[in-house]
Amino acid sequence: MHSFARHRHNRSGGAQGIETKGLILRGGWRYDLMEWCIDTFLFRGQMRKLRQRTANLACIQPGEEVLDVGCGTGTLAMEVAGRVGSAGRVAGVDPGTEQIARARAKAAWRHLPIEFQLGVIEQLPFPDQTFDVVLSTLMMHHVPAPLKRHGLAEIARVLKPGGRLVIADFTRKQERAGLGARFHAGGSGMQELAALVTNAGFSEVEMEEMQPSCFSAFPGAGFVLAYKS
Repeated sequence: MHSFARHRHNRSGGAQGIETKGLILRGGWRYDLMEWCIDTFLFRGQMRKLRQRTANLACIQPGEEVLDVGCGTGTLAMEVAGRVGSAGRVAGVDPGTEQIARARAKAAWRHLPIEFQLGVIEQLPFPDQTFDVVLSTLMMHHVPAPLKRHGLAEIARVLKPGGRLVIADFTRKQERAGLGARFHAGGSGMQELAALVTNAGFSEVEMEEMQPSCFSAFPGAGFVLAYKS
């Protein structure tokens, strides 16, 4: 998947993205095609299960407002839209213009009123205490530690009191075994990520592991669930 990634520090909001110190994914529909091939033939559907588990851990209810940070091409946001229903609201931000364009096209084709917009984790374009839930999947390993701290503070800002945060990411490379050890994408240490979340002012921090299935190149993943104090 890193073949569709690049660092950008572009202030103009040009063809590839906007300014951020993190990694920007690109590719649009080509990224979706590559992900489908990887998940179908190498991961045996584990990526789809990861997205579903992320939404399940968040306990999303009809009528809630949900933000997907680093939404990519919008696949998780569309899963969530079906859970909040017509009374709810789903928004997604990503720094990649190709990914946002693809997400908007997919939502329009499905007639889903999801608000996809260019944005970065270090400056979320929403007022304080807007969302009941914030989600972030397979993004944190693209973000350096200082930016993680800044981004988590921004997430806390836009969450309502008692709001839920769910982060999902691949396990770190050194923790992978079997076929999953060959997968080159980065990952996160869940203990370190949970500590950053706690330091950002969240409480009731919980962790969960998603083990690789047999005969799959899926590298394993972890989840961090927390509540805004």
